[in-house]
Amino acid sequence: MKKDYKTEFGAPTRRAAARWLAGIVCTTALTVGMFVAPAGAEGQLNIYNWGEYINPEVLKKFETETGIKVKLDTYSSNDEMLAKVRTGDTGYDIVFPSVYMQDIMANLDLLEKTDINQYEGFKNIDPQFLRAKTDPKGEYCLPYAWGTVGIGYNRKVLGKDITGWKDLIATVKAKNLKFALLDDMREVLGVGLILNGKSVNSTDPEDLKQAAQTIIDMKPYVAAFTYESRPMVWAGDIAAAHYFVGAMIDVLQDPKTLGYVIPEEGATMYQEDICVLKTAPNKENAKKFMEFYTRPEVAALNIAQQTNGTPNVPARALEPENLKNSKEINPPDDVMKRLQIFVDLGADIRKYDRMWTTIKTAQ
Repeated sequence: MKKDYKTEFGAPTRRAAARWLAGIVCTTALTVGMFVAPAGAEGQLNIYNWGEYINPEVLKKFETETGIKVKLDTYSSNDEMLAKVRTGDTGYDIVFPSVYMQDIMANLDLLEKTDINQYEGFKNIDPQFLRAKTDPKGEYCLPYAWGTVGIGYNRKVLGKDITGWKDLIATVKAKNLKFALLDDMREVLGVGLILNGKSVNSTDPEDLKQAAQTIIDMKPYVAAFTYESRPMVWAGDIAAAHYFVGAMIDVLQDPKTLGYVIPEEGATMYQEDICVLKTAPNKENAKKFMEFYTRPEVAALNIAQQTNGTPNVPARALEPENLKNSKEINPPDDVMKRLQIFVDLGADIRKYDRMWTTIKTAQ
């Protein structure tokens, strides 16, 4: 999704950025404030986050207020982050794992207890976002941001707005069009599971076989499994794409052409949390950043660029009107009830690996 942190299609957001530009951003180090100091130096904070999943203005504000210099490195997947952290002395203080990855890291004893839930600003966090099984009270990590995974589409190509997967598939079949699916095992199999009325965390072999067959049946209309579909949809090269809510950055720029829908059949959601590593050389600075991020105006500043949802309740009132009023970015309660979030499957993930291979190799 990116060539140089900005694209002709607009500023990418979280997964809409990190995933799309995986190969580029994962090796990129962004240093905020033109200052580089050794890990552990006084007045330093080393952050490891998804590519472009934080507004640089937030980091500048933190630097200005505290005098602490921030160094930001980026990754493109939970697995990449975990592999790096497990090497040991990375010098990183803060990471932003998805909820299921937070549980994995907690079980590996990689996370520091911060007692952030005792800080006065923690009252701003919606309790429903305390989703980590290993941290039900928020003693370790701070809920950061969340979003949905739905369908971005080109209204002009489809000739209509769509309501979900069944509507999309019927339309592309009737008009001989193509769409894209994410190159993501859990997300794609999640679509198959949802369309068959199953949990996206099912480990039942029959559920997974049925889900895989549902995706295989779509393949004649699938142009690609890719994260790089946003420009393809905008240009009209494909009719639609399985994508993250970060695609709303495009929709907001060209609403006559583009749309984004959370499928009526249901969808997955993601959530990332701010966690401090047990090996963090600057633990106190890391805790100061977590406290800083509980402030509504800070969370709102971040979300204004990201087009994600925020767990910070008062921050929602500070969002720009076009984000605040977006049912795609801030879904109503009835839609929220149709969302599912991934959990760590342990050794059962091998069952998904086998089905993913079956999908990819099917003709």
